[in-house]
Amino acid sequence: MQSYKNILLINFGGIGDEILFSPVIQSLKKTYPEAKITLCLEGRSKAFLSLTNLIDNSFFIDIKTKNKYFEMLKLYIRALTGHYDLVISSGANPLIAPLLYLTGIKTRIGYKTSNLSKKLLTYAVDLNQNQYAANMYFDLVYPIINTDFELPIINIDEIEREANTVIIHPGVSKISVQKGITKIFEAKVWAELIKKLLNKGKKVILTGGSDDEEVINQIRQELKDTDLSNFTDMYGKTKNMLDFAKLVKKSEVLICSDSAPMHIGVATNTKTIAIFGPTDEKKLLPKSDKFIAVTNNCNCRPCLWDKRQTTCKELNCLNFDLDKIISLIYK
Repeated sequence: MQSYKNILLINFGGIGDEILFSPVIQSLKKTYPEAKITLCLEGRSKAFLSLTNLIDNSFFIDIKTKNKYFEMLKLYIRALTGHYDLVISSGANPLIAPLLYLTGIKTRIGYKTSNLSKKLLTYAVDLNQNQYAANMYFDLVYPIINTDFELPIINIDEIEREANTVIIHPGVSKISVQKGITKIFEAKVWAELIKKLLNKGKKVILTGGSDDEEVINQIRQELKDTDLSNFTDMYGKTKNMLDFAKLVKKSEVLICSDSAPMHIGVATNTKTIAIFGPTDEKKLLPKSDKFIAVTNNCNCRPCLWDKRQTTCKELNCLNFDLDKIISLIYK
């Protein structure tokens, strides 16, 4: 087996995408422990770097801005001058293969997205999007590594779980909000879920990211006449993504939307109940009794991304029985 000493990984997307890509990093570090690994990612995902100790260097390329060709040039220069002997890119952009070829990096791995990619990449891997996304990314290492797939792992010291605690994260990604995409039910439903959990004797922790202030304030308003003796409002009290991950790992159960916190739940091996509306749970959650996708019987879902780029007006897929969600805690 060939050995690699200086590896460049390119993975664009949000924090959730970086967590889903992390099994690639884990397998490379395990196989080539002395190799230096550099990760190229988008600036919006820099918080991911606090969740892993396997990255030696990183740089940011914001490929989805209007200056994307300038950003591609920056990527080319960094790849050309980095003296890498292996590059793995998860991008489907047709410019990636010729760009990597021109860098002269000896071993180039990416997806087989065109005839050009088959000619210019050392290994052009079939792109199978009909599977858990972490497995899709992991397909990229099979040409050079004979190892089994492992779930994403966040490097946190062991933390004792606090019994009977449920952490609620009602937020969605900023890009979803900017595009007007509705993936989760509204604040008053989250508040009703919290009330039901409190009535069941659960200790409930409310948290969220910096982009979730509006929904958090709405939930607070809905809870103003509720007995909150078993309720902890942690919004704004976690300093960074690592602090949030530690909070998740300390909790017994995480209930969240289809978002980056869901992937943190998986990576901390915390029982995770994720609410799915228009997106496809089979691509975003691994098959496990510990990581549960909550869906309803709406026969038009999943539709988002595969069938449509915006959410529909009816949103029948977001009508849920809250008692059913709560019952999943005990399974």
